[in-house]
Amino acid sequence: MKKRLFCAIVLGLPVYAAATEPKVSEHQLKNGLKVLVQEDHRSPVVVSQVWYKVGSSYEPGGITGISHMLEHMMFKGTDKHKPGEFSRIIAENGGDENAFTGTDYTAYFQTMNASRLSVSFELEADRMRHLHLLPDELKKELEVVTEERRMRTEDNPQAKVGEYFSATAYTNSPYQHPVIGWPSDIANYKVEDLEAWYQRWYAPNNATLVVVGDVKADEVFALAEKYFAELKPSEIKPIKPQTEMPQVGVRRIVVKAPAKLPYLTMGYKVPSLVTAEQEAEAYALEVLAGVLDGGNSARLSSRLVRGKQIAVGAGAGYSLTSKLSSLFELEGTPADGKKVADLEAAIKKEIDDLQNNLISKEELQRIKAQVLANQVYQRDSNFYQAMQLGMFETVGLGWPKVDEYVKKVNLVTAEQVREVAKKYLIEDHLTVAVLEPQPINEKAVNKGGK
Repeated sequence: MKKRLFCAIVLGLPVYAAATEPKVSEHQLKNGLKVLVQEDHRSPVVVSQVWYKVGSSYEPGGITGISHMLEHMMFKGTDKHKPGEFSRIIAENGGDENAFTGTDYTAYFQTMNASRLSVSFELEADRMRHLHLLPDELKKELEVVTEERRMRTEDNPQAKVGEYFSATAYTNSPYQHPVIGWPSDIANYKVEDLEAWYQRWYAPNNATLVVVGDVKADEVFALAEKYFAELKPSEIKPIKPQTEMPQVGVRRIVVKAPAKLPYLTMGYKVPSLVTAEQEAEAYALEVLAGVLDGGNSARLSSRLVRGKQIAVGAGAGYSLTSKLSSLFELEGTPADGKKVADLEAAIKKEIDDLQNNLISKEELQRIKAQVLANQVYQRDSNFYQAMQLGMFETVGLGWPKVDEYVKKVNLVTAEQVREVAKKYLIEDHLTVAVLEPQPINEKAVNKGGK
């Protein structure tokens, strides 16, 4: 289930004015690199993130997962530094670092004492244009990624269902491919494939540098000029439009895999904030997800888990910030003595209720209070603040949209929630995947765990 911005239950908070938004300063280098700085002087720490506008949705068939593979290879040395030195230098300077790949972006980050920001910049600038892609290092990392895929997908029945589910739900959207890639593609990566991908997308004019923490914006901009300004830009040719074909009927699959419990996942085609013709619909879908799965008092938990005891767990998710249109997802595991069909029927009954009846003022107020509380809570995290800025900027929304979030959610009405439920949560746009548990081979499990 995709993570949403709802996650805290706090009642009684004022919801008509968001907390004071920190100031973001922006500077663009001549080579196209955009630099965003948000000062936060509460502790002597800084988070630095480099976001590249490339992820799994950019990948054609045959090299799926290559963005994720390149993320791994970015730690394998440059003209200046040997494999592994990047992480060693960051650690020696008291910092920690990592990276992540998504459908629409690849990002690299470090958290350090603010006085060591130049160390981060020097290393990131070096690998932005001077990466060494060596066959021996690729061979080693292929084993790592293959094992990662085995652990996260092949040996995880719910994740396996999710992979088949996405491949079924989408006809021609690149979201049908897993971020980590299909096994046959991973097995056949060549250094030349990675080199071409690196040269095509890893350039200052395809990146955003985000810094949040105990810094001064003008000093960060000066550091960025020092370390990144000499990097040459590339000619970034945009990928062709990839618009999903209209779905004209419900799609269903059954996945048989070793597991203890059955599992259900459902998804309806919906626009994101990027693709919605009316952005108010995207915020209404965000609130709708909160109504269904905004904590213990939300409908799925209070009605299906604790109330009717049809499920041992149930959830809903919506990706507001996807670059392309995606899915409004619902999932759950039926309770003992209940069938997957019982759970599906119960979820559809909740949807039908939302399509035909307005949510109460009290319920709407509670959801909006959660949004504000969550936003205030997230302001305590430099990393999350930087992540919001980087994500919104990279998917094409622009970082100023981050500050609009609470305001726009507060404008959502009960009528708008009902209308998006009626418009988008319809049977002909639904995909359903069911996990049918198979016997677990305990010997194989034990052998794999050694």
